[in-house]
Amino acid sequence: MTLLQVRGLTKRFGGLVATDTLDLDVDAGEVHAVIGPNGAGKTTLISQLAGALRPDAGRIRLAGEDVTGLSSHERVRRGFARSYQVTNVFRAFTALDNVALAVQAGDGSSFGFWRPVQRERHLFDRARELLSQVGLAARGDVPAGALAHGEQRQLEVALALATRPKLLLLDEPMAGMGPDESSRMVTLIEGLRDRLTIVLIEHDMDAVFRLADRISVLVYGRVLATGTADAVRADADVRRAYLGAETG
Repeated sequence: MTLLQVRGLTKRFGGLVATDTLDLDVDAGEVHAVIGPNGAGKTTLISQLAGALRPDAGRIRLAGEDVTGLSSHERVRRGFARSYQVTNVFRAFTALDNVALAVQAGDGSSFGFWRPVQRERHLFDRARELLSQVGLAARGDVPAGALAHGEQRQLEVALALATRPKLLLLDEPMAGMGPDESSRMVTLIEGLRDRLTIVLIEHDMDAVFRLADRISVLVYGRVLATGTADAVRADADVRRAYLGAETG
């Protein structure tokens, strides 16, 4: 079943066409990677899917519902969640508090710090569960700003999962990571694939080919090709436009 359907999506910045009548289908339960050279329009696409940017034309549907006119907040309630290229956490708060706040935002309960902690215990129980899912069970009491870069990216995934999404948009989750951190993130994403649908933007081609069920190649705001990793590797146009440039 198609979970995400994009038709004719267009976004212009003055004379620059960043998204050019783009069509995209993402099936429920798949990891769908979007790759392309710098300037291809990948982050602009993710921003439109998440509701941070309004398209100039086209439609976005999630599970058959037209969400094109909905705000970011409204899309979260429909099942969208997003991580960013730049780490986006409350650095002075502990990892546990960061996730508890995200859980609170997701379920709409009132986070009253003046009331007994027991009244909000379910928030912290859920937050600890999410930290465990992303491999940070032992780091809950550490301020987010004191976490290693890779751990901060893991924390961001926990924040996204707190809203119980149907569709997780990951914008370069391995950016700035070393080999060990990247390996942990790949393992984390592999552990999520049976529970939700993922759109992955990533420059690490080894990670993309390991994780993705299908890959869409974006060039100049359009999808040049979509297929399995083997099909994309074998596509001469793709190799000329992107993969050859990366390896040459």
